[in-house]
Amino acid sequence: MDARRVQCHFVAVMAKHLPPSASTLRLLDLDGRSGEILSDWRADLDISPVAPGELGAAELASDSIDAVVAYDVEVGVDMLGDALRLLRPGGRLIILQSRGAVSESQARTLRENGYTRILVEPALDGLGVLLRGEKPHLTADTGERIRGVAGADADLLDLDQYAGRYLHLLIQQMPNKPVWKLSRDETISWRAAAYEDGAGPVALAFSSLPKAVGFMQPAVLEGLIRDVNKVGKFSRAAARSWAWDVILNPTPASVRGKSLITIQVDPASAEAPDE
Repeated sequence: MDARRVQCHFVAVMAKHLPPSASTLRLLDLDGRSGEILSDWRADLDISPVAPGELGAAELASDSIDAVVAYDVEVGVDMLGDALRLLRPGGRLIILQSRGAVSESQARTLRENGYTRILVEPALDGLGVLLRGEKPHLTADTGERIRGVAGADADLLDLDQYAGRYLHLLIQQMPNKPVWKLSRDETISWRAAAYEDGAGPVALAFSSLPKAVGFMQPAVLEGLIRDVNKVGKFSRAAARSWAWDVILNPTPASVRGKSLITIQVDPASAEAPDE
């Protein structure tokens, strides 16, 4: 198998560890190859290639990057420190070494250089090593963390002007259980949260998973919505086929007092969910 195909298999593992983000995930590519491969799986990436030795001089703002990826890059103290400075709180450093084995020293190195929520494991069928660490959050309040990420996208966006590639809907899934638990005669149905405005239904849509969750927490506490058990992710192409309008990034205040309903949506038209 050629080197490019090998890297594609390894980078697919890295893709599973990208963090939740606003509508565009800001990615720093330290090996100059992984970003291009990742973009085949994730169309919502804003990729900045930077050589590891140039991280310290990169014209990027501190706390501005969602994820830093590195494939077969030497892990040094300077690189770890520069990556940590550029990552936003909760942002992730994701390193994949195609050779070598898992060791406690790898986790210790990440921990000693300021990373938290560290994961070190075999990368692919026992081959190589995946290392992941996060920049510590500034607060222990999960809701505040979600709002911090969600705040990168404005409320009540104009869908015609929206540059993001995905929309997220609040879904009632029936039956509420994973596919592998379904019996032969059961099929999954999805209904999306919406409201009736007189001219037809308007779906509640969001630019990102954090934006959807950030809306849902206060809306559930207020009793504005109920029975939502999933967030579905859809491409702009899928959204253009919908027979209803959408309101993008609504606030609880913007739907308060409206007649809330649910509308049927095809689960097969959804994208794979974020982590």
